[in-house]
Amino acid sequence: MLKDNLKTLRKNKGFSQEELSIKLNVVRQTISKWESGLSVPDAEMLISLSEVFEIPVSTILGENIEEKEKNDIKVLSEKLEVINEQLSIIHIKKRKRILHFLIILDACILLLFLLLVVLGSPYQSWDYRDPEWSIIGTVWHGFEWLFFKVAPILVIIITSALGIFFIKQPK
Repeated sequence: MLKDNLKTLRKNKGFSQEELSIKLNVVRQTISKWESGLSVPDAEMLISLSEVFEIPVSTILGENIEEKEKNDIKVLSEKLEVINEQLSIIHIKKRKRILHFLIILDACILLLFLLLVVLGSPYQSWDYRDPEWSIIGTVWHGFEWLFFKVAPILVIIITSALGIFFIKQPK
């Protein structure tokens, strides 16, 4: 384990055997012997190694570091998978909210249209000699004209375009 940990730590730090030997004031062959398991560093050298690698001595002597890093990658991969799933759910909910809003908007426009048809045009019974009622009647007439002539066409075009957008867009 020690030999594997030393090699893994050296590579993780980006050191060559030569660079590590310079930092520890030993010859390159010493590093090579440690990594091949032919010899082991003494207690002072273990302390120096822990300072160079910025980890405790127990980690150098402990469990295999490579396995630990593989497990870390696996855990990270699983967390990213969960995050992607959550983002997908949020995106689907957002699309559903927009679709529900458009359905409610269409229902409100339809109800307003039916209300205007049932009630008739109240501006026809107003007294246009009164300037205030004259202005209100003209504005109301303009609103009804826009609503009966333009709004149904716009609603059909807009809802059709949005429906096509929501159907064609990948989920």
